[in-house]
Amino acid sequence: MKKSYCPIDTFINVVKGKRKGTIIMHLHQGDKRYSDLLKLLTDISERMLSKQLKELEADGLIQRRVFPEVPPRVEYSLTQLGEDIYPVLKGMYKGGILFDKTLEEGGTQEEAQPKI
Repeated sequence: MKKSYCPIDTFINVVKGKRKGTIIMHLHQGDKRYSDLLKLLTDISERMLSKQLKELEADGLIQRRVFPEVPPRVEYSLTQLGEDIYPVLKGMYKGGILFDKTLEEGGTQEEAQPKI
C-alpha cells in the first residue's frame, strides 16, 4: 500500500472495501472459518469475501492459519494491528448509528456531526 500524505487517508484506504470493517468487527469476537464469515456476511459473494480477506492479510490486519487436516481447515484471526484498530472501527460503527438515527428522524448529516 502506498503511503498517503495524511494518516487518516492511509487508514481509510486500508479499511475501505466491501465489508472490511465488518470482517474485522466479527474477527474481534473470535477466530472464524471462511464459511462462518460467509454466513455472517450475507450480502457479499464468495469471490469478494476471498478478495477482501487477502487484502486484509496483505495489509497485516488479519492472519490466515491453515490446519494440516483432510479436508484442510482454515481459520482467520486478527493480528495485533487488527486488534489495535478495532476501537477506531467501533467508534465508526457508533457514528454510523448516530447518522442513521438522525437521518431517520428527518435531520441532516450536518446536524448529526458532533461539535469539535
